[in-house]
Amino acid sequence: MAKIALLFVLCVLPALAIGSRPMSNPFNVQGRVYCDTCRAGFETSATTYIPGAKVRVECKNKSTMELVYSKEATTDSTGTYNIEVDEDHQDQLCDAMLVSSPQSDCATVSPGRDRARVILTGLNGIASQKRFANAMGFMKEKALSGCAQVLKQYQEYDE
Repeated sequence: MAKIALLFVLCVLPALAIGSRPMSNPFNVQGRVYCDTCRAGFETSATTYIPGAKVRVECKNKSTMELVYSKEATTDSTGTYNIEVDEDHQDQLCDAMLVSSPQSDCATVSPGRDRARVILTGLNGIASQKRFANAMGFMKEKALSGCAQVLKQYQEYDE
């Protein structure tokens, strides 16, 4: 009996202690927020990036869809956000999502571009702690002049 207790103390307790400590290498979720100046539904050569936009990372329990984690950040001068996440969210669904735009003329969420799924676990074979989220965007109320010319670049031509 003493050998089992000694084995427990030497093997199991250190593993439990390590498992309960916060991660020493937090995840960094990075992405960009853009203004769809041509109302194209995607980034174009006329797209601008929004400094001061608010973005949030939320993680929900896969079974109950209960919110278990939330953290907000603001984009820098290049429209890029960085959100540090200290915990592993292996069994959760995590999304980066738009919260608000500081530009009143570009504050309508572009349909389908309001969120981006991010995988926040170290148990998936990805060595880096950096996680890149797809760009998310707002759109102008009215397309800028010159957008017809910009969008011609993206048309398919049948020959």
